[in-house]
Amino acid sequence: MKAGAVLAVAALGLTACGGDTTDPAETTPAGDPTAAVETTTAGETTPAEEPGEPVQIDYLHRLPDGEGMTPVSEIVQRWNDENPNIQVTATKFDGDAQEMITKLETDVKANNAPCLAQLGYSEVPDMFVKGLVEDVTEEAKKYEGDFGGAFGQMAVGETYVGLPQDSGPLVYLYNATEFENLGIEVPTDSASFIEAAKKAAAEGKYIASFTPDEATYWLSGQAAGAGATWYKAENDQWVVDTKGEATQAVAALWQELLDAEAVATHDRWGDAYGAAMVDGTLIGNIAAAWETGFALDGLDGTEYEGQWRVAQMPAINGSEMTGPNGGSGVAVMKGCEHPAEAMEFNAWFNTQVEDLAQQGLVPAATAAAKTPEKMSRQFGGQDVMAELVKANERMSTDFGYIPGFPAVGAEMNKVAAAVANGSGKVADIFEAAQTASIAALEDAGLPVAQS
Repeated sequence: MKAGAVLAVAALGLTACGGDTTDPAETTPAGDPTAAVETTTAGETTPAEEPGEPVQIDYLHRLPDGEGMTPVSEIVQRWNDENPNIQVTATKFDGDAQEMITKLETDVKANNAPCLAQLGYSEVPDMFVKGLVEDVTEEAKKYEGDFGGAFGQMAVGETYVGLPQDSGPLVYLYNATEFENLGIEVPTDSASFIEAAKKAAAEGKYIASFTPDEATYWLSGQAAGAGATWYKAENDQWVVDTKGEATQAVAALWQELLDAEAVATHDRWGDAYGAAMVDGTLIGNIAAAWETGFALDGLDGTEYEGQWRVAQMPAINGSEMTGPNGGSGVAVMKGCEHPAEAMEFNAWFNTQVEDLAQQGLVPAATAAAKTPEKMSRQFGGQDVMAELVKANERMSTDFGYIPGFPAVGAEMNKVAAAVANGSGKVADIFEAAQTASIAALEDAGLPVAQS
């Protein structure tokens, strides 16, 4: 057991894995961790049972497939028409992310799992430690050039388990018309962000909102952009540092803004946030790139339609990077009999950037998709997708997550809610992250260095 835990920490501590938006849930690895890190040889395939029969690949996803989008079934059919020897069946999972993870665990144990499945980036370490995904490193490396900074988010240590699909770098959304009316410039760093926020607040406007319900990935993503690395492995132990200099720069920024009452404090997914955009009091915020697909829907038909734009996240701590807030990839599940063929389809599917953009995603591929018509209209004709590709290129590659990170996030959100209500300091959120991270790793049976 101990040996397995050491192997797990050595692998997990070396490469970043991005965030997602799953609900907090217990994801502590179970069973023998030695078994959990066993993997198959990358690229091995099992021949079809009968010569000449096509390889069959099942793909389980939770893409929206909404009205006006290119259906996943239609995308897959194009592949099937052009690749008679590798036939893919795509199935949409209609439950939430954690329910899909539970299903995948059950199916792997029953030797009935699909070859490919969509996983949030922060779910990857748990799935790896539990032995639920294949090592497809050799195959993944073939397609590295097709993807941006999110490529490493499908790796655990030096082991790749799939390919990225979409990403969620933090960007800055703002109402360009309101900024011009107020005589303020788009902030490019912490100092100009604070200055602009105070000037706007004096006029009853807010260029940002502190969003406690998004603290998990919103604040950790800002810390990543500021240059923080919360988790790494040294001497076969996890080293946890959620309170370093870069993270403290994020805490100091938001503390000054809160103390000056220069930002709103609406929950991101509460009614007040959208209402503040509609009434014109909220005129900007740091947001995940994927929010560009729907964040302005409430402004359609109002005087503010077409006034907003996308910019890069302001530099914090002098860093020009941004950090992850969401996104997912497609992993090869344990027991897949045809991993090389599965990865061939995986690479093709996740470079169909126009189709993925129509699904409301920010593709992780390096190719820039055409900005969808609705997005172009809502952002005043801006080439939003080109701006998001820039954000992908600026994403930190040194920030990763740990098994059980959703439990850490739950503690962060709880403390952030108290801070938004005037109880405690922003730094307390990162203190809670430190304590919860150590507890999550210890609960998982993984060794943690004592500070």
